Amino acid sequence: MAPRVQLEKAAWRWVETVKPEEIRQEHIELAYRINLPACKRGACRRNCKGNPNCLVGIGEQAWLGEIDESAFHSIDDPNSERREKNTFVGLTNLGATCYVNTFLQVWFHNLELRRSLYQCQNSRAEEHDTESDYEPQSICEHLQYLFALLQNSNRKYIDPSGLVKALGLDTGQQQDAQEFSKLFLSLLEDTLSKQKNPNLRNVIQQQFCGQFSYVTVCNQCGRSSALPSRFYELELNIQGHKSLTECVTEFLKEEKLDGENRYFCETCQSKQNATRRIKLHSLPPTLNLQLMRFVFDRQTGHKKKLNSFISFPEQLDMGPFLEEKQDEKCVYELSAVLIHRGISAYSGHYIAHVKDARTGDWYKFNDEEIEKMEGKKLQLGIEEDIAETVKSQTKKPKCSKGYHCSRNAYMLVYKVQQEESSGPIRTNVEVPAFLQRLVDQDNHKFEEWCSEMTDMRKQSVDKGKAKHEEVKELYKLLPARDGEPYEFIPLDWLKKWLDDSTATKEIDSSRFLCSHDKLHPDKVGDSRKVSMQAAQLLYERYGGGPRLNESSLCRECVSQRCRVLRLKNQLSEDYKEISNLVKRTFSGAGFWVGKASLRSWRQLALEQLEEDEHETAHNNSQTNGQGPHTNNKFSSELSECTEDEMKTFNEDIVCSHGGLSILETERKLVSPEVWTKFREYFPKAPEFTQDQEACQQCLTMEQEEKDNEAVSKMMALDQKNQLLNLFHEKNRPALTKWPQGTDVLYVVPLFFVDEWRKFIRRPTKSSPVSNVSNTLLLCPHGGFMFTYDSLINGEAQHVALLWPSEWDVISRLFIVDQPISIHCLKRTTPSGSTTQYTTQPDLCWECRESFLFQQQRDLREYTQATIYIRKVIEDKRMIKEAAPELSVSSSEAEEEKEEHPKLDGEKDPDFSQSQDGAKRLKLSDSSVSTAAAGVVTNVAKPGGIRRSTRHRKLRGEKALIVSANQTLKELKIQIMHAFSVAPFDQNLFIDGKSLTDDSATLGSLGIIPESIICLKADEPIADYAAMDDVYQVRMPEEGFKGTGLLGH
Repeated sequence: MAPRVQLEKAAWRWVETVKPEEIRQEHIELAYRINLPACKRGACRRNCKGNPNCLVGIGEQAWLGEIDESAFHSIDDPNSERREKNTFVGLTNLGATCYVNTFLQVWFHNLELRRSLYQCQNSRAEEHDTESDYEPQSICEHLQYLFALLQNSNRKYIDPSGLVKALGLDTGQQQDAQEFSKLFLSLLEDTLSKQKNPNLRNVIQQQFCGQFSYVTVCNQCGRSSALPSRFYELELNIQGHKSLTECVTEFLKEEKLDGENRYFCETCQSKQNATRRIKLHSLPPTLNLQLMRFVFDRQTGHKKKLNSFISFPEQLDMGPFLEEKQDEKCVYELSAVLIHRGISAYSGHYIAHVKDARTGDWYKFNDEEIEKMEGKKLQLGIEEDIAETVKSQTKKPKCSKGYHCSRNAYMLVYKVQQEESSGPIRTNVEVPAFLQRLVDQDNHKFEEWCSEMTDMRKQSVDKGKAKHEEVKELYKLLPARDGEPYEFIPLDWLKKWLDDSTATKEIDSSRFLCSHDKLHPDKVGDSRKVSMQAAQLLYERYGGGPRLNESSLCRECVSQRCRVLRLKNQLSEDYKEISNLVKRTFSGAGFWVGKASLRSWRQLALEQLEEDEHETAHNNSQTNGQGPHTNNKFSSELSECTEDEMKTFNEDIVCSHGGLSILETERKLVSPEVWTKFREYFPKAPEFTQDQEACQQCLTMEQEEKDNEAVSKMMALDQKNQLLNLFHEKNRPALTKWPQGTDVLYVVPLFFVDEWRKFIRRPTKSSPVSNVSNTLLLCPHGGFMFTYDSLINGEAQHVALLWPSEWDVISRLFIVDQPISIHCLKRTTPSGSTTQYTTQPDLCWECRESFLFQQQRDLREYTQATIYIRKVIEDKRMIKEAAPELSVSSSEAEEEKEEHPKLDGEKDPDFSQSQDGAKRLKLSDSSVSTAAAGVVTNVAKPGGIRRSTRHRKLRGEKALIVSANQTLKELKIQIMHAFSVAPFDQNLFIDGKSLTDDSATLGSLGIIPESIICLKADEPIADYAAMDDVYQVRMPEEGFKGTGLLGH
């Protein structure tokens, strides 16, 4: 089938020879493409746009063959959420809680701990009514319920959010896993110590607690002193070591105490050189060995991860390390390895490899996913395949049989070796009946959910099969045969009917109607002609309307389109003819046409014809050529109308009152023959004959404007002559050197003088000044807001000083709301002459102090202000080359604005815009304001107002946009992007003072708008791997502050 454009051209080709009044039924059917041949399946790859008889490629392919049941639903098999036989239950990762999940799995596999927890008294669980959901409260209750679910749940994984919420942990914040382990065991020990059952009070000590002592020996007298201590894990330094044995040996090795670290000997009664070491006395059944991979880096001030390989045995003999072996069992077997994948201490992922105490099989616990290792062997596998930094590529060392190597293991759990005779009683842990009842309740809910999902799948399949049969039945009936009655159905509805993913709505043909409530010719390509039998069945099943059949073909629309297309074809000839006729002179009466309309009439005609051609249903929009009697759209002055903005022919000579424009240069007389041609294209264009008079209202307004301009010129000349020195700024008085011959000077706002000068320079373009608003310089109590000293020190830029003679003229010419003057009183005393300056009105000290306080507060409570970062080198000189431009808070446009003064009227952050367009300096919230003419920068002077000193940016200096409430840490991140200097390499100074408190706000540190901060960068360190994590995750010092682990 031909493309859509070709089909449309072919449908209207007959208009070249047929006039609108000659249209017959055959022409209407051609326009609606009724007799286009229907497409056959296989002939069209996709549906033919523009052919109402094409019923191929609308979605029928999915229904006409055999269909698999899975295509009728999008519901996953609920059994995929079911726990597999002979495996364990996973734990959901709630965001960044993988470190919690690993320890929960390790503790769950400690059978003694699990058995003891099950024995804890829990009256709430025992008395719980299974009609409602069980909600544990205490940590012990949560752990009990969680372990019971991990043991007997039917789910593939369970949600630990109850326990996490009870602990007060932030699910989006990854924490120190080793710290979590210590704090949680301490909390559990404290909880169990309150149990009534004495066998449960010391469970944590019995399982995890060992004893050692710090033994110090004096080198002088040989006195030995021991400080006994308990441990729940041994923290082993791995830096510089390759094996676990080396780490334990270093932990127990002798340490020399000399120099400043000398030991005070009780026997010698003085400080002496001594030796100190740790002696192991007893070991727990479960030995936790913390490999200290996360260490504090003094150079960066943050934690970093050591990614060095450490080898460790499957069987560990601790006998050589014990002081008194006695009958204690010293051989341990590896039972768990906790892994941290990632190179940074502040990001990565935690998983656990745990050995099943009952079967001896190894499992990998990765949140929801659990994988059983083959051959009952620990296989670390891809846990060691992490992304390495360029400078730390190391080969994995070869491991002997019975040993493993890891650079990600951060905790090893060993359990004391049991005798072969230990039977199933020790390895079997039964869930108590009261907990099993709660697990059964959760399993019942899970089974109900599975059943519900299965039913939903079945309903979807049944519905799909029924739809399959319906489509196969109806699709055969859709094509309308020649000579049989037919109807039109929207194409998009047919596609949705064949698309099973969306619900089928009723048929809506209303948007296809023309203004005559029939099928619009342009919409026939978006509908499909179907047999009346098929249409009847579809409407019976789905409803809708209006129904469109062969009687819905619109003769009026076809006639209108025929007229438009014929005019478009005739337009080129008429354009040439009108161009020639306009050049000729003619006699007799003519018609006024706007010159802009005359230049663009061809384009306007095309737009008019396009609008008529594409007229949509029920949209009787206004057409080009509509006059003022139907639409009052000419509210703007004629002079503001351009050819690009013009929408209606001849509107350019219509004034705002709807009459003929008074601008004769903007219009031209044309002959009646030319106007007749225009009327064919613009039947509703405004018409003005040669005899039509111009708008009287416009003529009156024009004359009034000329009279007003003459008056303004006379007024400006008179005022200029009387205040000539003020206009030219000559012979002006100054406060720094009081002028001789007068003891009084008068004050007016500088804004008044600026506005007055504008009027004098351009009296016809500017409004005359009638008032002197001196109250702008006064407080609400009527007191003056400035002192003599403050005016000398910079605040004089807000006011203008006048001679008494000038004040007399101003008082006569303008309305003055309040005179303001400064008086100089000289007195002669025996000790010498003194000069005193006073103001009238007097200074209002209360408002003055409030103003200064408000000004200082504004400096501390700014938003979106500019500060400057200046990078310096060792000798404090500016660096010669700036760092490469990166994405910083301040854009290049912001920096460019700093280089150039603001244009008049441009917005300035220190000014508010008044209704008359004037800039007013913001003084305080109590409406105390003074006029200002310059740009004021935020450089504070003690007890005074900010001086006007525009900052000039130096090379190597960058402007940043900041707010007072952001922290120094956030500023350092901005500086990092601007200068490529890591936050921990930044040394920041302001006025010689070092900025060190990362949590302090910029306002509290005294950083105000326009401040200059000096940046001195340290030499970059080798490892930047953790830089982004440190400043994007959190400050590590906060740890578990505010959580339940610390008793909050």
